[in-house]
Formats: sequence, structure tokens, C-alpha cells
Amino acid sequence: MTAVTVRPGRLHDAAEEIERSTGLHVQIIGGTLVMSPTRRGKHAGTVRRLRIQLDPQLPSGLGAFEVSSILMPDNDEDYVTPDLVVLPTDWEEDDDWLADPQDVALAVEVISSSEHAGGITAKAEWYAIAGVAVLLSVDPRKGTWTLYTHPRDGAYQGVLHGKYGEPVPLAAPLPPELRTDELPLYAPKA
Repeated sequence: MTAVTVRPGRLHDAAEEIERSTGLHVQIIGGTLVMSPTRRGKHAGTVRRLRIQLDPQLPSGLGAFEVSSILMPDNDEDYVTPDLVVLPTDWEEDDDWLADPQDVALAVEVISSSEHAGGITAKAEWYAIAGVAVLLSVDPRKGTWTLYTHPRDGAYQGVLHGKYGEPVPLAAPLPPELRTDELPLYAPKA
């Protein structure tokens, strides 16, 4: 993950141009452009498998969306774009490009093969600051997952760790659990 600073008021334009010209995934956090590499097959496959599980189990009125960004508080240019986000289904009819964090039932981040521990910790902090109720971080490098719940004062009060093969326990309105036994692992680095 790389960070770039751009003049305020132009961040969104710069983010779109970077995404368009490089294919990098860009978010704006704390007034800084944060770039990640384009998702690879196993990364995209993990997101797809989780979405396929979620879709039929979600109650009427909720849906799983990819490539949807969440507004960060305190700066109307700050946003995060999780790999998968559960929002009210009327989101698909909305002209806004940023979802309200209070509308997010679940955000899912799949860790990239090159991501550093500091970046993973920072992501959890971003979501907690925004007040996203539930964050699931899935790590195909190690075959582990972390479920963050109950955000308060910029930190998640509930943190549960697990391994692939152990289901992720969720609470209503989400399904009771997500299976992790069929999620792919990244190949070991040479």
C-alpha cells in the first residue's frame, strides 16, 4: 500500500485519474491517497465466494455489493472501499457514490499478498472511526480471519480471530455464520 498527498479539494479527481491510468485501487483516508495493487485472482475469488454465501442468506432489504465506497467522518473527501459491503438494497438505486457508514451492516477486507501488518491495523482503525458496525478481515496469506465488532471511540471493542475451516459467527441481521473452509490461500512467496 502506497500513500500520496495531493492538494485538498482535488483528492477525488486525483484518485479517479490514478485508478484510470494505473489500475491501482485508490482510497482517501485522512486527506491522503492510499493505493493498493489491483486484486489478483485468488483475492477476487475470496470476495466472490463470500458474496455467493451472503446473498441468499441476507434478509429482504439487504444486499452484498462490491466496488462501493463508504464515507469517512470529518472530511467529505475521505472514503474507504472495502472488497465487499452489505448495505440496504436501495443502495443500487442511489446516485451518491459514497455510502453512509451507519448503513453498513458488514464490511469485508481481503488482505493483499503484499500488505503489511501496519496497513491491516490501520484499516481496522479506519472502519472503527467511521462507525462501521462489523468488519471482517480475511487473510489468504495465512488462512486466518479476524472479526471486529462494537466500534466505540475509534476502536473495535470486540475482536475475534479464527482460521480457515472455522466459521465466522455473525449476528442479525446478518446470517448466523460464514464458512471459510473453501476460501483459497495465496501461493507461498518464493
